[in-house]
Amino acid sequence: MADPKDNQAAQSAAIGRHLLDWYERHGRDLPWRRTKDPYAIWVAETMLQQTQVGTVIPYYEHFLARFPTLEALAAAPLDDVLKAWEGLGYYARARNLHSAARLVVKAWGSHLPQSPEQLRRLPGVGRYTAAAVASIAFGQNAAALDANLRRVVCRLYGIDQDPGRPATQRRLEELALAIMPPGRAGDANQAFMDLGATICAAANPRCLICPLAQLCQAQQAGKQNALPIRAARPSRPHYDVTAAVIRDGNDRFLIAQRPLESMLGGLWEFPGGKRLPGEELRDCLRREIEEELGVEIEVGELLCAIDHTFTHFHMTLYAFDCRIVHNEPRCLGCLDVRWVSLDDASAFAFPVADQRILAFLRDRQAITGHSAGPIIPVLRQPAKLPGQADGGDR
Repeated sequence: MADPKDNQAAQSAAIGRHLLDWYERHGRDLPWRRTKDPYAIWVAETMLQQTQVGTVIPYYEHFLARFPTLEALAAAPLDDVLKAWEGLGYYARARNLHSAARLVVKAWGSHLPQSPEQLRRLPGVGRYTAAAVASIAFGQNAAALDANLRRVVCRLYGIDQDPGRPATQRRLEELALAIMPPGRAGDANQAFMDLGATICAAANPRCLICPLAQLCQAQQAGKQNALPIRAARPSRPHYDVTAAVIRDGNDRFLIAQRPLESMLGGLWEFPGGKRLPGEELRDCLRREIEEELGVEIEVGELLCAIDHTFTHFHMTLYAFDCRIVHNEPRCLGCLDVRWVSLDDASAFAFPVADQRILAFLRDRQAITGHSAGPIIPVLRQPAKLPGQADGGDR
């Protein structure tokens, strides 16, 4: 009787052959696959964390044009790095990439470490990124366990455990490594990524044209849409957040830099913060500005209301026209503050929601000739502001 382990080894080897043959003929032509530069591959894999390929490509090309070498990235100010990253999201990736580049220059003589274990010692480099860079850039045998690879392997072997569990992830990694021919892990990882992105999709996989269909246990059992098991996700809460467009009377407004350890750390924003339960928006904004900048403000008209979704919550950002009535701004809850014009603002990196406030102000300037003055229609005007009393604000 054949040993089951021998059967699985033969199946894994067959999967590897079919997968790499398909990849050689149908793999996507992506800019980071046209280089052997470990730095460029590392940048790409960092950007690809939780971000789609089509979104990453222009940012990748712009970033490498701005910082063509690891040394150039390490030598750049963080503000320049964040500006080059602006709009890509998950800004901790940019901060960590910058910190890691400086560490590599200092500790490794500007040579990126080659093993997954050493790579994981760098800021922001987790298990997936370390395996991807080690295998693609340095030929190391490592499985880059992203969502695509997890989904494909779960279906190939009919695994009905939650792929987010550590024990299941270890099993998937072992199975993936068994599929990868020695020395071809980089190609195999990229093949898994392409197969998962183009054929073995999360919903309605295209099994009829899949090169692994005859070797896939889920497809043979008709369970391809049921695997992998999807853990229930908690609902995302919604928060009301306020922002102050504080003007100085000369078409300049105040922006503040977020603390590095905070969400969106290092980016610039219109100062403000989250509304407390039962708090009126204008009261919230006065409190937040006093806590953050140590000034008393007069809160004027609502300029715009912007809906935005983050990974773990939804937000409506309410931006108000404001002016300072007491004290000079100082950094109590921020890194820095600046008075800037709309033209000046283009040099600073802002979160997406604040970029939309800037777009509103530019549109108003184009209509009225200045960023202050009469209000034009808001981006989204609620019937009644959250926390507002029936008779209006107090």
